[in-house]
Amino acid sequence: MQGPKIEKVIFWVTFGGVLCLVAPLLLFPSGGEEALGDAKNWVTRKLGWAHLWFFVVTAGFLCYVALGKYGRIRFGGPDSTPEFSLFSWGSMLFCAGIGASVIYWGTIEWAYYYVSPPFGAEPGSREAIRWAAAYGMFHWGPLAWAVYCVPVLPLGYLYWNRGRSVLRLSTACEGAIGARAAAGLPGKIIDIAFILGMLGGVGTSVGLSTPLISAGIAALFDLERTFILDATVIVIWSALFGFSVYSGLKKGIKILSDLNTWLVLALMAFVFVFGPTLFIVDSFTDSVGKVFQHFIEMSFHVDAVARAGDAIAASGVASGDSSVFSENWTIFYWAWWIAYAPFMGLFVARISRGRTLREVIFGEIVAGSLGCWVVFGVLGNTGLFFELEGSQNLTGMVLAGEAPEAIIATIAAVGDRVILFAAPLVALFVVLSFIFGATTMDSASYVLAAVATKEQGGVVEPARWHRLFWAVVLAVVSLALMFVGGQDSIEALKASSILVSVPLMAILALLAVSFMKWIREDAP
Repeated sequence: MQGPKIEKVIFWVTFGGVLCLVAPLLLFPSGGEEALGDAKNWVTRKLGWAHLWFFVVTAGFLCYVALGKYGRIRFGGPDSTPEFSLFSWGSMLFCAGIGASVIYWGTIEWAYYYVSPPFGAEPGSREAIRWAAAYGMFHWGPLAWAVYCVPVLPLGYLYWNRGRSVLRLSTACEGAIGARAAAGLPGKIIDIAFILGMLGGVGTSVGLSTPLISAGIAALFDLERTFILDATVIVIWSALFGFSVYSGLKKGIKILSDLNTWLVLALMAFVFVFGPTLFIVDSFTDSVGKVFQHFIEMSFHVDAVARAGDAIAASGVASGDSSVFSENWTIFYWAWWIAYAPFMGLFVARISRGRTLREVIFGEIVAGSLGCWVVFGVLGNTGLFFELEGSQNLTGMVLAGEAPEAIIATIAAVGDRVILFAAPLVALFVVLSFIFGATTMDSASYVLAAVATKEQGGVVEPARWHRLFWAVVLAVVSLALMFVGGQDSIEALKASSILVSVPLMAILALLAVSFMKWIREDAP
C-alpha cells in the first residue's frame, strides 16, 4: 500500500520560493538586511493601522461565536470525546503557540520599553518603568491569542464535522471562494502563501531562541557566542525536533509538550520563591491594572503625533520624536501573531476533537494569556528588579546588542541567591529553551507536511520523510535570517514576520467568512 502522496504543485513551488528567498540573503547579507528593513518600514507605516483594526475586529467576532448558540458546537459531533487529556491538550496548545519566544521576550522585553517608552514617557522614569512592566503583557495577552482562534474554527469544523480528511487553508476557504477556486489556482496561492508565511513566523521564533541557547552554553562553558555556535545549536536542535516529528503526533510532540510544561512550572516556581518575590507580586498586580485601564488606548495606538514629528524633522522645519513605538513593537507583534495563526489553526484543529468551540476559544485566549502573563510577571519583573537595584546593567547589555546574554545574566543572578546554584539554573534554562523550541518546530513541521499532502480519504498522517524534510527547511530559513542580521538579528527577524502578515490577514478573513457560511448551512 502506497503512503500519503505529496501535493506536487504546493510542495515544489514553495520549495523553489524558499530557495529564491534564502539564496540572496546568504549571498548578499548586507543588501538583504537593507532590503528587509526598507520593506518592513513601508508596511508598518502604510498598513500598521490595518493590523490594529484587524485584531480588535477578530476579538469581537470570537466573542460572538463563543458566547452565542454556536459556542456549543463540538468538533467531531455531539457525542465526540477528546483525543487528548486537558493537560496534554493545553500543553501542546501553549508550547506550540509561543515556543521559546515567551522565555526570550518574557525575560527582557521590558528593557526595550524602559529605554524607549511609549506615550512620550521619559526614558528611565517611574512612568517608563510601569509601562515597561505592563506592555509585554498586552502584546502577549487576549488580543494576541484571539487571532490564533480564527483559523481553528473553519479547519476543525471542516476536518471533524464535515468529514474532510485534509488540513489545508485553501479547502477551509471553500465556503467563501467556492470549491472550484479552492481546488484550482486561487487555492494553491492560498496554501503557498500560508507556507511561506509560516516559514517567516516560525523562522523568527527559532532565530530568537537559538542565540539564547547559545548564550547559555557560552556562559556555562566559558565560550564566545558566535554564528558558528548558533549554527551548531540549530543542527543539534534539528536532529531533536526531527526525531520528534518522525515519531509522530502522539509520541514525540505530546511527550515533549508535557515535559516542557512541567519544566516551565518548575522554573517559574524557583524564580518566584528565590527571586524578588514581593516585587514580582507588586509589579505584576500594578501591570494587570495598567493593561486593563489602558487596553483600548493600547489597542488603537498608532503614534500619529510621533510620525508627524518625523515628517516635520525630515523637512527641516523642526526636530521631532523619531521613536515610533507602535511601529517598532505592537505592529511587529501583531504581524508575528498573524504569521503564526494559520499554523496554530491547523495544529489546534488537529488536536481538538471532542472540544466545543467555546472551549477552544476560551482555552486559547484565557489559558494562553495567563500562561504568558505568568512568565512575564515572574521572569520580566525579576530582571527589572535587578536593573533597578543596580546589581545588573541589563539595559546596557540590550543596547549593546547582547539581549541573549542579558537574559542568561538574569537567570544566573537568581541562581546566585542560592549557594552554588547559578550554573545548574542556567543549565535548566537552556534545556527548557531547547525543548520549548523543539515543541514549536516539530508541530510546525507536522503542519507544513500536512498542508503539502494530498487528500486521499480518511484521516491521513503526513509521511515521516515529509515531516523531516520540513524540519530541515525550517532550520535553513532560520539560519539565513540570523546570518543576515548578524550578532543582533532582531530587526531582520522582525521584518520577516511583518512582510508575510499582509496577505495572511486577507486569508484569515476568508476563513472566518467560510466558517460562518458552513455553520449557518448546517444549523438545524
